[in-house]
Amino acid sequence: MKKVPRDVGTSSESGIAKISDVMTELVMTVTSHQSVGHVRELMKKHGIHSLPVVNAERQPVGIVTSMDLVETIGPETHLAQIMTRDVYTVPKYADVHIAARIMRNHHIHHLVVTHENEVVGLVSSFDLLRLIENKRFVTKNLPSRPHKGGGQRRKQEEGLNGSSAAAEE
Repeated sequence: MKKVPRDVGTSSESGIAKISDVMTELVMTVTSHQSVGHVRELMKKHGIHSLPVVNAERQPVGIVTSMDLVETIGPETHLAQIMTRDVYTVPKYADVHIAARIMRNHHIHHLVVTHENEVVGLVSSFDLLRLIENKRFVTKNLPSRPHKGGGQRRKQEEGLNGSSAAAEE
């Protein structure tokens, strides 16, 4: 179940991309009692890097990523022992900048997407990068450095503008 590259559009009238525009909807989930060996095989077979851990009601209780599996851990170990319990979630109707901010502030690459407290998808940093792929961005003009002389140039310009305004009257 590999992701197929797609162009990302917007589903909202405002033109701002929503999480539902970029998320992976057909997301596999696991439960905390499953083994590390099982999860390693799922990730390898499907080429994925994270799996939400859910309870019986499909509510997120954790997340396991490929980084969690880097250490030498026995294949019989239960996910409950290694999963990240403080899972960050984002609603599917939120703007994508919310996901970007959460990922940046918490140094993570995957967010569980929810709707009414149930897992409905997953969004990764690569999904967000797809938004800016092949786009050109122009930086805003940066403010100029103040000149030496305590703003004399500005005072002179204001004096010139003030005198020319007086002359026009």
